[in-house]
Amino acid sequence: MTTLERIPSGVAAPTTTVSDVLSLAREAGVLIVDLRFVDLPGQAQHFSIPVKDLGEDLFIDGIGFDGSSIRGFQHIHESDMLLMPDPTTAYVDPTLEIPTLILSCDVVEPGSREPYSRDPRYIARKAERYLTESGIATTSFWGPEVEFYIFDSLRFETSGHKSMYEIDSDEGIWNSGRNGTANLAHRPRPKEGYFPVPPMDTLQDLRSQMVLALQASGIDVEVQHHEVGGPGQSEIDIRYGTLVETADRVLRYKYIVKQVAHAAGKTVTFMPKPLFGDNGSGMHTHQSLWKDGTNLFYDEKGYALLSDTARWYIGGLLKHAKAVLAFAAPTTNSYRRLVPGYEAPINLVYSQRNRSACIRIPTYFTTPGARRLEFRSPDPTCNPYLSFSAQLLAGLDGVINKIEPPAPVDADIYELSAEEKAGIAGTPGSLEEALDALEADQEFLYRGDVFTKDVVDAWLDFKRAGAKEVQLRPHPYEFYLYSEM
Repeated sequence: MTTLERIPSGVAAPTTTVSDVLSLAREAGVLIVDLRFVDLPGQAQHFSIPVKDLGEDLFIDGIGFDGSSIRGFQHIHESDMLLMPDPTTAYVDPTLEIPTLILSCDVVEPGSREPYSRDPRYIARKAERYLTESGIATTSFWGPEVEFYIFDSLRFETSGHKSMYEIDSDEGIWNSGRNGTANLAHRPRPKEGYFPVPPMDTLQDLRSQMVLALQASGIDVEVQHHEVGGPGQSEIDIRYGTLVETADRVLRYKYIVKQVAHAAGKTVTFMPKPLFGDNGSGMHTHQSLWKDGTNLFYDEKGYALLSDTARWYIGGLLKHAKAVLAFAAPTTNSYRRLVPGYEAPINLVYSQRNRSACIRIPTYFTTPGARRLEFRSPDPTCNPYLSFSAQLLAGLDGVINKIEPPAPVDADIYELSAEEKAGIAGTPGSLEEALDALEADQEFLYRGDVFTKDVVDAWLDFKRAGAKEVQLRPHPYEFYLYSEM
């Protein structure tokens, strides 16, 4: 059975109540209910129950699990946790053979039934609540552009005496001289993968299958296309939504895209920089603040049609950007993407034109509702609940304190003189630098008790441990440089 044949129709209607969920399960012939939550680093976790156990009690009483086995969660002596399904997140999985209902869940403490402080979804809920309580706005909207690579093979191995990885893609220019089976050419050169039509774009149908599966799951898709990276880099853009809603969608997006690729005998990676010499994958994050149906970022007289509120928000985001990137670009591999060239957004400035600026103001549309900023430095290895929340708090700190950003830079930054460049700050050069920035700049995260010190400390400890593991291991290129010295 093909992926397309497995995509159900008419089962992605929005659900808002428990009775809606029960009706959806009956109408779709669901046999299994999959309960999902997210660990601290941002990876979806799950377990499943028979549909006979799907009832109103599940949404009232919750269901227990062992939190000590989840990264960033409980210690072994306090392992019992509860999952509380959210009926508004229900959808029928369009990629599984067995009819399965998916429910996102919140994590709570047993006994007290208080929300668990390290549940990323709870942190994002608190960020939305703080926005309203601040009086600045009633809603924030988020629109991530998630990029990824589709490969035919992705092999890797590491041990005390061996380390290797090997990527292959039929679109890889390195296969242009391959002998054996018929070689039909049609391969984009490095950094020339943007918008070629088939047959050079060999992934059109596969991305379309991904789009259909995303839509079947209830996610509105705006566009899909091949990205700049030659062998298989792709982008599927989804419609914007509120903070928690959009973070939920990002996790669903990553799951469905991987599932559809796997069914087609291919693999997807959201690693920011899997290939040397080609473009990395980002997650440009569009955002805006609204109050009672009015976009607070629009002013017809402002630079790029931006209001004072938008400019101050940018000021806060730029001021705290290095600390924010500890959440928004949270892997050692993230900083192999954030380097000069490759259209990398490494300059802590804003602009309506310059794509190497970490904040860009899209100018495609000039209507008040379309006015927003695009934070370009995040990547899709982030935990979207934490990344969006940190960005929002940084921006709100700018609005509260009326932080003026540096003047916008619309000139080509790479063409500026050394003296002009010297006045432009850059993104961190490594994960360790981003973590150091977070260590020194975290007070803005504690507004409204959105983040807690317990969460920030756990994040720092977890990420520093991972960075140290990378530092301890010899790199294959070091053998090329130093083995004969």
